[in-house]
Amino acid sequence: MKTKYILSLITILFLNFASKANTSTYPVQDGDKDKIIIYILKNILTQGHYVQKEIDDDFSEHVFNEFIDGLDPSKRYFTQEDLKEFSQYKYEIDNQIKDSNIDFYKLVYNRFLEKLEFAKITYRTLLSEPFNYKKKEQINLDYDKVPFAKNQNELLDYWRKQLKLQIVSRIQEAEEQQVEKIKKDNSITPKTFEELELEARTTVLKNMDDLYARIDELENSDWYSTFLNSVVSAFDPHTNYMSPRIKSRFDQDMSGKLEGIGARLQKEGIYTKIVELISGGPAWKQGELEAGDIILKVAQGDEEPLDIVGMRLDDAIKFIKGKKGTEVRLTVKKKLDGTTVVIPIIRDVVELEETFVKSSVVEKNGKKYGIINLPKFYIDFKDVKQRNAASDMEQEIERLKKEGVEGLIVDLRSNGGGSLKTAIEIGGLFIEKGPIVQVKYRNEPARVKNDTDSKVQWNGPLVVMVNEMSASASEIFAAAMQDYGRGVIMGGKQTYGKGTVQNVLPLNYYVSKYPDDLGALKMTIQKFYRINGGSTQIEGVYSDIAMPDRYSYMEFGERDLDGALPWDKVPQANYTKTNSYTNFNEVVNNSKERINNNPKFVSINEYAQWLKKNQDDNLFSLNYNDYKKQNDDRVNEGKKYKDIFKFESNLTFNSPKYEVSEFTKDTVLKEKREAWHKNLKKDIYMNEALNVLSELKMNNNHIAVKQ
Repeated sequence: MKTKYILSLITILFLNFASKANTSTYPVQDGDKDKIIIYILKNILTQGHYVQKEIDDDFSEHVFNEFIDGLDPSKRYFTQEDLKEFSQYKYEIDNQIKDSNIDFYKLVYNRFLEKLEFAKITYRTLLSEPFNYKKKEQINLDYDKVPFAKNQNELLDYWRKQLKLQIVSRIQEAEEQQVEKIKKDNSITPKTFEELELEARTTVLKNMDDLYARIDELENSDWYSTFLNSVVSAFDPHTNYMSPRIKSRFDQDMSGKLEGIGARLQKEGIYTKIVELISGGPAWKQGELEAGDIILKVAQGDEEPLDIVGMRLDDAIKFIKGKKGTEVRLTVKKKLDGTTVVIPIIRDVVELEETFVKSSVVEKNGKKYGIINLPKFYIDFKDVKQRNAASDMEQEIERLKKEGVEGLIVDLRSNGGGSLKTAIEIGGLFIEKGPIVQVKYRNEPARVKNDTDSKVQWNGPLVVMVNEMSASASEIFAAAMQDYGRGVIMGGKQTYGKGTVQNVLPLNYYVSKYPDDLGALKMTIQKFYRINGGSTQIEGVYSDIAMPDRYSYMEFGERDLDGALPWDKVPQANYTKTNSYTNFNEVVNNSKERINNNPKFVSINEYAQWLKKNQDDNLFSLNYNDYKKQNDDRVNEGKKYKDIFKFESNLTFNSPKYEVSEFTKDTVLKEKREAWHKNLKKDIYMNEALNVLSELKMNNNHIAVKQ
């Protein structure tokens, strides 16, 4: 159904283009590739996006602000005088786009190129001599709240402060490293502040030279992509234009094999951002890198780190990737508290096997329980005979039943979603038959998607574990189990809240025989709804049992994205709750009481509040002594939480028997499972999930039947 809809969408858009222009092609002229792209995007978005959005003055204002912010996120280039000149187009961009006119882009882009040349002179001049490190002053790094400089003189002061911050932070780091070296070898003569300052200034100068050398390599198409994304993002934050190069890398990612550290990256302004960690990959195993973190520098083992700020994503990836067994050290700005840390990771090949379903068996109070980890709702649409999440899940449950398990935990933590089809089929493994989710296309009533197979693969106690990074298909499954009352949902306060679906449309489809690759549009075409009628968009799924974690108070999830589609509801589907448990409320209340009285969870909650406080604190002193004290205070505060997640249960986790028999011929698999089981033993959240599972009592008449 989904594939047929996309094909029909492409056909409809194609025919609409043809009917309007009496041809399937844009009237091509030499050198107007940029205009062709904007023409196609305008038509696809207005005719096919889930939201029927007017291209009007509000739209124009969005593009104006987003493009300028995309070029100058740190307020380094433009002044209010520039913005005053640009503002002649602030409410005209909508009209320009309708006419495939890019005059606004040309004005801002050409001014930006001039500003880049001015920036080179500026930083080289400012770094030619020491700053005044005794001066009492601060810098605010919350650039969303910092106004653009009034004029060129104020812009110079912005530059001075940003460069000075880089210097003081490097001096502070160098002093710390020097202290550690002297502890190991007291014959080392410590360097003076002046020597450390000169080294720091020299390094910053080199990094800035490298940065602007890389910026000089960027072409018009790179900056034009920024403009195009400011246009398409006006519809919603998940709609993106992908240049030919980005589309090529997207296709490679979708093909399966990932090498290096096992992380998906994307460009955000001048920064390289972690979007997702691949389950079972090197970064995932190492445990310190997280989605939302920004990579500032990359070092090959003990070598000098390379600053990648401003680097093309393709080029940054080349430095991050490497041969299996080699070490890469990433200097990372943490999303959670804004601190800068160095994270060492041993590169490896990320195998597809690690993204598949896996299970474990644990004994508690004389009873066996099964744990199924599902990293993604995977499927190969090109070859339906290949394994998929639903068939693997069904098989894994059958194997666990043979082990004699009396309860089941489905772990969806950090599962970013995947195939809707597999989510529906997996939901059907736990009910007799009935609706699992509702989907809605633009200007159409919601369609109910049912599980039509009356077979129930698991009718025993069920706990579903989620966190703030459980998204999309994960939320569909968790919501269905919650609406039916089939399982206990526990984990973070609420899941990510992504209730939309995107598909990729190649732009060349709409311009026949155009010689160059025009890239593609990833566009939102659909919205998900629970069977109770509420959308999973923004709200996600609220846990029946919320356990404090590091994200508890953070700005994290769909609700924190600018322009995210709103929550809404549709009529409830026709379903009946399963009435699965005789003691559901009692078990939930018991767990909440344990969590509230558990010193570990109390401390984790305090840690989460501390992280939120640091996230909101964007003021940094530029007086060296004050900066150093500020940094030391934060580090010392953080030491209180050093062992915050240190925990070890008295439980033993084992692979099911079928897998144990494979260990003799696959020692690598054995090592991977042993590492996973070791982590489960240290997982305080899994420990509480098992407490809940062990207390649940089934009602004999509990299977849902479609009415």
